Amino acid sequence: MKKTIVIVDDHLLIAKALEGIIDNFKDFKVIYVAENGKDLIDKFKENNEIPDIILMDISMPIMDGFESVLWLKKNHPKIKVMALSMQGDDNSVIKMIKNGAKGYLLKNTHPKDLEEALIRLKDDGFFYPEWAEKIIFSNINNDKSNEKAVRISDREKEFLTYTVTELSYKEIAEKMCCSPRTVESYRDQLCEKLDLKTRVGLAVFALKNGFAES
Repeated sequence: MKKTIVIVDDHLLIAKALEGIIDNFKDFKVIYVAENGKDLIDKFKENNEIPDIILMDISMPIMDGFESVLWLKKNHPKIKVMALSMQGDDNSVIKMIKNGAKGYLLKNTHPKDLEEALIRLKDDGFFYPEWAEKIIFSNINNDKSNEKAVRISDREKEFLTYTVTELSYKEIAEKMCCSPRTVESYRDQLCEKLDLKTRVGLAVFALKNGFAES
């Protein structure tokens, strides 16, 4: 079954062009378009289908991407939001991610790269290109995690070394000679121990604490 997508962008021509591109992807389909966050909320209230993924522009009138993704985080946390914007500055990237976005792409991204990013978002729960990861790793503050005295097993340490790679959880399981369910258990245990919520957070922790090379 195809994953459903909603595009939130005040530029209708761009949104419709993007819709046409995505509808040619094997695993995804666009179910509707919203002009801004307020329009999206209204469509939800009108009993429109709740999507699996939202592609969110940042600069929009009435209710911009920052405010919209924060609202989604509080009201529809299961929806995966991918920021899709012309803005690639540090402040925009960090603010969108802190507000709840699980991915970030620029609008000049090639359609093939967009499809790959959506697949990664679907399978791994997040996707950040290399340029965005560098911003995240240099700006997200995990001092709270560093202050916690926790016991991390050797297998959990091994898992941490893979969090900074582009390997999927299935591929990590193959590397560690265990089942994907076991890898998910390592992830969940570490997130609980370190008070983290995402693989990005685990990767930052791994880099800052010497479990992986930067």
